[in-house]
Amino acid sequence: MAEHKIQEPAENILPPCQVACPIHQDVRDYLLAIATGDFDRALALIKESNPLPSICGTICAHHCEDECRRHDVDQPPSIRALKRFAVENSTVKAPLSEIEPGSAGKVAVIGGGPSGLTAAYDLAREGCAVTVFDREPFMGGAVRHYIPFYRLPDGAIDQDIAEIGEQGVEFKTGMELGRNLSVEQLQKEGYQAVLIALGLPVSHGLNIPGAEGEGILYALNFLKEVKRDNYTFAGSPTVIVVGGGNVAMDVARSAVRCGAAKVKVVCLECSDEMPAFPWEIEEAKEEGVEFNNSWGPHEIIREEGKINGLELIECTRVFDESGRFNPAYNKESKKFISGDLIIFAIGQGGDPEPLKGQVDLDERGRVVFDRRTMTASPPGVFACGEMVTGPGTAVESMKNGRVAAQAILAHLRGETFDSGLLEEPTALEKLEPDVAEKITRIDRHALPMIDPAERIKHFKQAEYAYSAADAINEARRCLTCLAGAERIEELCVNCLTCVRVCPYDVPVVNVDGTVSIRSEQCQACGLCISICPAYAIEFMTPMIDDAAGAIEPAVTELLKNANSAPAVLAVACSYGPFALPAVAGYKADHVALVRYPCVAKVDSTDLLKAIEMGVDGIVVLGCKEEEQASCPHKDTAGWIEKRIGHLNALLEELGLGDNRVAYRELSFSEADGFGKVLDEAAEQFKELSPSPLR
Repeated sequence: MAEHKIQEPAENILPPCQVACPIHQDVRDYLLAIATGDFDRALALIKESNPLPSICGTICAHHCEDECRRHDVDQPPSIRALKRFAVENSTVKAPLSEIEPGSAGKVAVIGGGPSGLTAAYDLAREGCAVTVFDREPFMGGAVRHYIPFYRLPDGAIDQDIAEIGEQGVEFKTGMELGRNLSVEQLQKEGYQAVLIALGLPVSHGLNIPGAEGEGILYALNFLKEVKRDNYTFAGSPTVIVVGGGNVAMDVARSAVRCGAAKVKVVCLECSDEMPAFPWEIEEAKEEGVEFNNSWGPHEIIREEGKINGLELIECTRVFDESGRFNPAYNKESKKFISGDLIIFAIGQGGDPEPLKGQVDLDERGRVVFDRRTMTASPPGVFACGEMVTGPGTAVESMKNGRVAAQAILAHLRGETFDSGLLEEPTALEKLEPDVAEKITRIDRHALPMIDPAERIKHFKQAEYAYSAADAINEARRCLTCLAGAERIEELCVNCLTCVRVCPYDVPVVNVDGTVSIRSEQCQACGLCISICPAYAIEFMTPMIDDAAGAIEPAVTELLKNANSAPAVLAVACSYGPFALPAVAGYKADHVALVRYPCVAKVDSTDLLKAIEMGVDGIVVLGCKEEEQASCPHKDTAGWIEKRIGHLNALLEELGLGDNRVAYRELSFSEADGFGKVLDEAAEQFKELSPSPLR
């Protein structure tokens, strides 16, 4: 088909999942790759923008899910779990940079957490010789030392760091700023830029009566000792955890595993205000953690120096009218909870000691930092990470490290840099209610977990991974935003066929009688494309053109190897059971397999072309009824059967027989026997004479 002008979406508008991701991962396309069984492509797409895919696939806060348009229908796909699936089901590596190593300059990164590692990776890819220094024996920063094993095994971290090393990044451990490492010395050694990417390693406590003395622990120290030194409690104490954030949940759940008889969480926020992620709270409750919401610590009660419990005061408000943290209390309402140990998990801060004499600090011991240029002082020194951003998620730190890398590259090139001028994409608008209500509701596939009664006995990873079938079906729940139909203005004759066919009412008739396709609302089912008499509709992504274009070369190759068996073109759905390796990798001399992004998108003219080239028969393969619950499209079997009926009638009129095109269905349970299904479908072609068109 000749090229025609397509109505382009507004510039720099992306699916909301991609915009919400701090590093703007191409979520839609890697979910599409998983949904169609191309796990290698999925991981390759992930690694185009993410140097820490194993870490993110395991513990990412998945900001992408928060903005997913499927919220307007039911629940978003489990994007983070699908990233983990891609990592664990492919060995694809990020390609090495083609830029000469060291040609762009020499950079030191101090701090081996997500922010520093991302900056190092980006800089190395741009030709910098990068060395990462860290005071610990292993790289990884906070995710390495503070996130418990039941959430993040060391192996996931090691895998990512090894690949960063393959890009030419050098790692030096046991190097601590202010002890055996200094900015001045690094600059003398020829480092043209020094990036300080430190985190927040100091846990805060509360200055309340009884806070001095034994029995008081602090969150980060506790988590590190548990993870690195196998810390366990002596006896079976009752542990009180003060705090309501994610770190507090990690502390509480770790305390359960360390032998606490009972763990009680105390926090100012009511249950709806807690800053911890909802799933962290739910999993803590499953593990027996008790919650005391809307209460604040007032006094630690001791008897003969030992903690006996905690007196609480009711918190009536956490934030004031301006949204600032400004708790208010009801002094007349107090209660006592018993306990033997108290762990403070109410936030963390930086440690100014290593920075003294290295960079300029303000009166509060914070780095004097220009957020727009990402610079500290002296010249040539940059900063990133939670040290300058405050607490955040790992992927937010990665974004900050990426911006710092851009600032350093500009510095090395003698260019100016202003982070405020970096262009951010705009998110696609939400689904219109009239479209959302017509979309098939498909339950989210819950990620399997070890039973709570079992998982509290150890620190093994609590989550299992998806099976291939569940991953394929869960990825298929993606709405593939901005991948669907667009109207080719100069070809459209306003016949209204698309208006009549669309199950989502996406095409609309304007007051002047012309048709508009609300491309931003399209669900990419493709019914309109193959039925449009003027071929005035194309997809914004090449998925259909790629599939249609694969038919001719596949048939050409098939006919080269034609033998006594009928030469069969199999046109299969790309989703459901057809995405499993047993189908996607199927090969046979007498069969050419072409997979379509749903057989509802198959155009009759493409099948006729295969007949014209000389195939003896065509088998179109769709999903069985039991798999339709996971199919987002409407009546695909009905549409393709109508099309096949018309084709066979036409072939009969041409004297080629009335059953050269067959339709069959497959279920997940039959995937291993895919070849048998094809052979049975092709039996009818044996009754026909070989194609006279070959």
